[in-house]
Amino acid sequence: MIDLRSDTVTKPSPRMRQAIAEAEVGDDVLDGDPTVRRLEERVADLLGVEGALFFPTGTMANECALSVLGKPGTEFFVHEEAHVVDREKAGAAMLSGLQPRMIRGAPRVTLDTFRAAVRPVSRYLPRASLLCLENTHNSGGGLVTPTDELRAIADAGRALGLSVFLDGARLWNAHVASGESLRGFAAVADLTMVSFSKGLGAPVGAALAGSARYIDEAHESRRRLGGGMRQSGILAAGCLYGLEQNLARLADDHSSARRFAAIVAEAKDVQVGIPETNIVMITVPPTTDPATVERQAAARGVGISLWDSIRVRAVTHLDISSDDAVNAAGILRDLFDPRHPIQ
Repeated sequence: MIDLRSDTVTKPSPRMRQAIAEAEVGDDVLDGDPTVRRLEERVADLLGVEGALFFPTGTMANECALSVLGKPGTEFFVHEEAHVVDREKAGAAMLSGLQPRMIRGAPRVTLDTFRAAVRPVSRYLPRASLLCLENTHNSGGGLVTPTDELRAIADAGRALGLSVFLDGARLWNAHVASGESLRGFAAVADLTMVSFSKGLGAPVGAALAGSARYIDEAHESRRRLGGGMRQSGILAAGCLYGLEQNLARLADDHSSARRFAAIVAEAKDVQVGIPETNIVMITVPPTTDPATVERQAAARGVGISLWDSIRVRAVTHLDISSDDAVNAAGILRDLFDPRHPIQ
C-alpha cells in the first residue's frame, strides 16, 4: 500500500525509536520532565515567544487555546472549513461555550472574507471574542497564508477587540514552502499550535506557544482535559528528533506532491489543486462518487482519504518516496480513465 491518506501515518524511524528509548525522563506533572522541558524551550525559541506547552494531540491543544483566548457565550471567527469546526466534534461549543461565526468563501481566510463576516454590534447579536486562523489550510489543499497577509487579518481582528489564535498544525510546511520565518508567523497570534505527528514524523505530540501568561492559563486548561502526562519525555524525544532531522526535508514532500498532482491532472474531467505544500485535493468527475474512488484506489494499492461530497485528498510525507508518489499518481490517473471505469 502506498499510503497517502495523511502525513500522520508515518512510522518512527529506527533512529527516532532509539532517541525515544534513550530519553531522559521525569514526572512532568510533579516536578517536570527534562526532555519535555527541552522540547518546550526549543519550540519557544523557534517561534520567538516566551513559552510553550507540550500536548499529546493537536486537537487538545486547539481546544485549550480556544478556552484560554475565547469567552463563553461569545462567537469566534473561523473559516467554514477550518479544522477546529470541521474535525473536532464541536469541541469549541461543548468545552468552551463558543459559537463559530463562519468566514465564508475562498479556500482560506482572506482580509476581505474576514471583513465580510463581521456584523455591526447589536444587543440582539452575540459578541465576538476570538479570531481563529489556520496555516497551512488543510481543507483548502495545504494553502499557505503569507506573513504579511496573516498580519493584516490579525490586525483587523484586534481592531475589533479580538484575541487571535493560529492553528499551525502544518506551520512547518508553511515555513519551508514560503521561506518565511516561523517567528514571523507566530508573531501575529496570541497562541500558536504546532504539531509534531504530521510532516515531522513523530508518533504523537503537539505544542502551544505564546506569552508566559497564556501558557500558564493553557496549563490549567490542559489539566482539566486530562492532558497532564508523567514520564512524557519518551514522547517528547520523538518530537525533538523530528524537529532536528525532518524539518528541512519537508521540501521533498512538497516536490512529490507537485509531481503527483501533475500526473493525476492528466485524467479527463478531474480537477486537481496545484499544491503549495504536501496536500493534494482532487475533485472527482461529476458522475463519480468520491467514496467509490477511495475504495477502488485502495483495491489498487493506493490509500487516499474521502474528504467531502466531491473531493478526495492525498498527502505526501516522509514515508513516501518520489517514485512512490509517481506510481500512486499513475494508478489514480488510470482509475479515472474511461478505459478503466470506476465500479
